[in-house]
Amino acid sequence: MFFSRLFLVLFGLLLATVRGQDNLGLGNGYITLTTRNFNLQIVRNAHVLASLKPAGDAFDFLPFDYLPLRARNGQYHWGDITFRYRQAGTAAWTNGDSAAARQPVTAAPTSAGVLASSRLGPTLPTGPLNITREWLDVSGDLGLRFTIQNSGSSALEIGSLGFPAEFNSIFTNRHATDMQRLCSLSDPYIGMHAGQIRVAPVRGTGAALVVTPLGDTPLEAYRNLAERSYEGTYYGSQTFEGFYEWQVLSKAWAENEWRSQTPWNSPSSRILQPGQSLQFGLRFSVAKGGVRELDATVRGTGTPTAVGVPGYIVPRGEPAQLFLQSQSEVRSIASEPSGALAVTLVSASKYTVTPSASAWGRVRLTITYADSKVQTVHYYVTKPSTEAVASLGRFTTTAQYFNDTSDPFGRAPSVMTYDYETKSIVTQDSRAWVAGLSDEAGAGSYLSAFMKQAIQPNAEEVAKLEAFVDRVLWKTLQASDFGVRKSAFFYEPAAVPRYRYATSIDWTSWTSWNKAAAYSVDRAYNYVHVAGAYWSLYRVGRAYPELVKSHNWEWYLGQAYSTIIRGMRNDVGYNRVGLMGETVFGEVLADLIREGQTTKANTLSAAMRSRAAQWDTEEVPFGSEMAWDSTGQEGVYYWAKYFGFTNTATKSVNSVLGYMQPIPHWGWNGNARRYWDNIYGGKLRRIERQIHHYGSGLNALVLLSAFRSSPSDTYLLRTGYGGTTGPLSNINQDGFAAASFHSWPDTLKWDGISGDYGPGFLGLALGSGTYVAQDADLGLVAFGGVLESSSGGRVSVTTKDAVRRKVFIGPLGVLISVDAGIIREFSFDAGTRSLSVTLAQLDGVPKAASAVVWVETTAGTGGFKVTTSGIAQARGGWSVPLSGNSVTVQLGPS
Repeated sequence: MFFSRLFLVLFGLLLATVRGQDNLGLGNGYITLTTRNFNLQIVRNAHVLASLKPAGDAFDFLPFDYLPLRARNGQYHWGDITFRYRQAGTAAWTNGDSAAARQPVTAAPTSAGVLASSRLGPTLPTGPLNITREWLDVSGDLGLRFTIQNSGSSALEIGSLGFPAEFNSIFTNRHATDMQRLCSLSDPYIGMHAGQIRVAPVRGTGAALVVTPLGDTPLEAYRNLAERSYEGTYYGSQTFEGFYEWQVLSKAWAENEWRSQTPWNSPSSRILQPGQSLQFGLRFSVAKGGVRELDATVRGTGTPTAVGVPGYIVPRGEPAQLFLQSQSEVRSIASEPSGALAVTLVSASKYTVTPSASAWGRVRLTITYADSKVQTVHYYVTKPSTEAVASLGRFTTTAQYFNDTSDPFGRAPSVMTYDYETKSIVTQDSRAWVAGLSDEAGAGSYLSAFMKQAIQPNAEEVAKLEAFVDRVLWKTLQASDFGVRKSAFFYEPAAVPRYRYATSIDWTSWTSWNKAAAYSVDRAYNYVHVAGAYWSLYRVGRAYPELVKSHNWEWYLGQAYSTIIRGMRNDVGYNRVGLMGETVFGEVLADLIREGQTTKANTLSAAMRSRAAQWDTEEVPFGSEMAWDSTGQEGVYYWAKYFGFTNTATKSVNSVLGYMQPIPHWGWNGNARRYWDNIYGGKLRRIERQIHHYGSGLNALVLLSAFRSSPSDTYLLRTGYGGTTGPLSNINQDGFAAASFHSWPDTLKWDGISGDYGPGFLGLALGSGTYVAQDADLGLVAFGGVLESSSGGRVSVTTKDAVRRKVFIGPLGVLISVDAGIIREFSFDAGTRSLSVTLAQLDGVPKAASAVVWVETTAGTGGFKVTTSGIAQARGGWSVPLSGNSVTVQLGPS
């Protein structure tokens, strides 16, 4: 291994030299340095960081093996600096960039605690700023410090100051096992003096890294870095997202490239008088125990931390909690917009955060500490959660309901992709599937409409969706043998001679399928959406039989089963990898068992077990259409856990933790790594870190399930709940749900089309619930509910989540769910192991005659059963009549 790696480095050096692209000066070697916690190398000529390994660990957080491919001008590394300045009182900004035209820097003398020092003058444009860079030993951590001096005769305004951040997130030309072994992913918390960049190995295990401010160095903005894409790494591609920079000052960008948007934090600048110097720096710290120790590691640097319960997406009428930890006391907390959030001190470091009745969208809390540090916590306020779900149902079945029966593609009536910016249904798109009711971006809208009925049915909406099933889904989109076509829409003028294709669209791409390609049934992912649609109407027909008119519940369950089985045949590709949303396959299997349909259940179980057994033999079982993906983990986890393949289930959980973090920002909290799907399912098509794309809701299913099996591991709950509430933020005030939010600071808006939102809503529908946990630091907390403790040890909780049909009581290790109505509240006593649940009807939803209550012990703490007399068992649970306004059911040990 050593010799092969050495050969790769030497070959890269030779290749770079031959091409004349060794602008970093790799040919002159490296300087090796150590601190108590790190082994590192900097490039001798450039003094930029080349390698960063935890002490005693071979894992490198930087792409040292690819450094010869990243030695050109314009390619950024830790230790580089970008800036903009102007003479105070003038308008035009002057740019500076240490990577633009590299020259060897000038080594400077070191002093105590300074590992290496250099003057950057040779590699910067001529100007009045003298900049010195130092690599430091900071109590065993690594520090990076810049001193910026105004050597001119006039005051200067520094309007931009950025520190490029580089990690080994380059997947290009790597096998899956190598990605797991070598690569890591990073996420920012754009929280000013509490700001940080958290870095986790892709595999989710091993030491983690965090970058925090050194001195007065707030993370004010997080700017995407423009680099040219070269063969060998392909910057800005599906295999290499690209890099960002920690911006301390951002006014110059806000005045120009970002002027049409509102940045996450208020843009600022600094005035530097003649002869005056400013210092800024960053600190690199290792969490040796992995991602779960990152918060403690941050606190160890003296950086303030925040934990939100249930997170930072807060529906109106649903108060949240905020826990702050800092070495300095809180002096003030302010909301922007003013009054959008009311913050009340409950006890030391614990606050209640309540949205106002008119609050909507992005809200920032600014916390000022006595030591002058400023922390920002970023919230997103939505409609009350059940109202947001209702508005989604209305919008998808009205504005998005396509009923042009003259359509030659057989798409009417159906719920189709919608463009909110033009207020129109997308009937044509160069990506055939977007207008073709299939693939995630075409099926997403109807999938969300169907899943909405499973959790909150509406008679008019169900009627429209039944018409869609009979006239489109089971007629156009699905073949008579249950094969699911890749698109109902296609580009083939000869096949539809009277149809007018838009001349403004480029139809020459591979994405503009002809009819034969569109009607292919070889993509397994598409079967999930169709099965989910059928299963949703099965659940409606079972619990609200008066709402379904075209078919009974048996038919819908049978259709779901047959669709899944058809998707497992040999002529369907990708059916041996985890599929987005296939947790619904598990729901179908569970319902087949409950309904006593043993033969079908056994067939489906055997098909799923075959896949899970294969995954259990694979080192990296998370296959995909893409070179690297965050989609297969959900299905792999579900079936590995179901069939007892413990190692694979654990591997799946760890993998999710490698790309999903708990962060005090609504956009990054529980936001699964996605950055390429706007190309395939968005309106603004570019490679860009996506906020709450469908990966959030789907990967949350993994973490929430894992938490239910290990209820003391609240890191899983914090991260997973952030993901499961993510899809709420996509739903705007009209009920339109966007595919994702654009995170680049020049955009910061929701995408224009609905695209592939639907699988994320599936994750919300199947994952939402009220979770009670005993946290080691926070005490007893409720995610998705309001908790009240009374004397005698009994705890009462009112549910507030978007679905209100599932509650998990961590101290008892018990999961309770219902198929109709809602769980309005529950109470329990952990000492006596007694509990009760109160069932009711949700306002504005048809009334169910009864609800089946299912009880599952998930953490090996002993079983529970319904103890209220007179309640009959049914479908693996207990059938509770829903008479009157509410009914309370008692449960106890079985």
